[in-house]
Amino acid sequence: MATATATELRRTVPALVAGFAIAIVFGAVLSIVLTAAGPKGLALSEERASGWIALIYGFPMIPSLFLTLRYRMPLLLTGNVFALIFFVSLGGRNTFEELTAAAMLAGGIVLVTTVLGITGRLAWWIPVPIVQGLIAGAVLPFLVDVFSALDTSDQAALEVTAMVGAAVVAYLAGQRVLGTRLPAVLPAFLAGLAVAAVTGQLGGVPSLAFPSFELVTPEFSPTAILTVTPVLVAVMTVQSNVPSVIYLRSQGFDPPEQLVNVVSGVGTVVGSVFGPVTVSLALPPLLLAAGPTAGDREIRYRSAYLPIAVGLLVAVLAGTAADLAVVIPPVLLLAMAGLALLPALVAALRAVSAGPLVLGPVVAFAIAVSDMSLAGLGPFFWSLIVGTVVSLVLERDGMRELRAATAGGG
Repeated sequence: MATATATELRRTVPALVAGFAIAIVFGAVLSIVLTAAGPKGLALSEERASGWIALIYGFPMIPSLFLTLRYRMPLLLTGNVFALIFFVSLGGRNTFEELTAAAMLAGGIVLVTTVLGITGRLAWWIPVPIVQGLIAGAVLPFLVDVFSALDTSDQAALEVTAMVGAAVVAYLAGQRVLGTRLPAVLPAFLAGLAVAAVTGQLGGVPSLAFPSFELVTPEFSPTAILTVTPVLVAVMTVQSNVPSVIYLRSQGFDPPEQLVNVVSGVGTVVGSVFGPVTVSLALPPLLLAAGPTAGDREIRYRSAYLPIAVGLLVAVLAGTAADLAVVIPPVLLLAMAGLALLPALVAALRAVSAGPLVLGPVVAFAIAVSDMSLAGLGPFFWSLIVGTVVSLVLERDGMRELRAATAGGG
């Protein structure tokens, strides 16, 4: 009996290691949420911010646990990180209530397209490389801000430089030493935190606090709906659910695609009564949870247990999490967000340059980085529209090749 238990534990270790790595990434994403909720983003009160954090982290964990146990595969749903990046990139141009309405509508569209059986066709209408170009453009400013923080003009700037510089060096060293065993963002955060403590940049220790929820009355602004909703639909489906399902199939799983999309749509609509949340499968964590490094295929679902537990824990202690923006220097939080998103930027740029579409995605990338505003609509809307039109007109062979590959994969 003891031998059998030890053998089973050894089989489970790779899944637990993968789950631990995902849990660390979950923690790093908190810096993005705090940035979105902060003064340069939506400027939420601490009470509303705590409820939003609990919603983003806790709400998707409930269907994740059910689906993972029911189908014995790591079906890890999250509050879509690319949507959070998008919210930050909007720079407060839309209110919390407007984003809530846009998210609700996006969830409704995903649900309707699923019921009509046309969710997979979204990859035809909004090509994946175009979405990757948009994502790359949205993520790039986060990484740029990391290096913009490096300044030696005075003593205060020198202390910030030491803190951020230590985080960057630790991140690069972590990549070299740890490889894929552990996300390099962990040593980066610890190094930055240590320098912040030595240089007196940390705030007081936060008190234990629970989240405060309040219903949000959605405001259906035509401009916000036209600007935000198409992007949210794209990141939930073309960027997240569709490629996640394809990857799970490539690993020998048979995911319940329609059910996942229904849960994604319904979860987004229902969850958004407390603030904008986009529920979807998360491809980056799935690469760890469902891939070969997580051990034998039949027990890889165990890799989802620890991230689910961490998500629920963050939700319960969301009031404390909301105070971290006061305790930890905002510059360090922004730096951690940039470093945490570096793999996403690399993956997006690889997808953009790999073809068969290149020109359209590059145009989408350039527009997403810009401050373009036409007819009251911002750069992310035009990134999708103009990038797709460019590929349709100038990359017809590439569009045919992409659509043939999409049809074959679906």
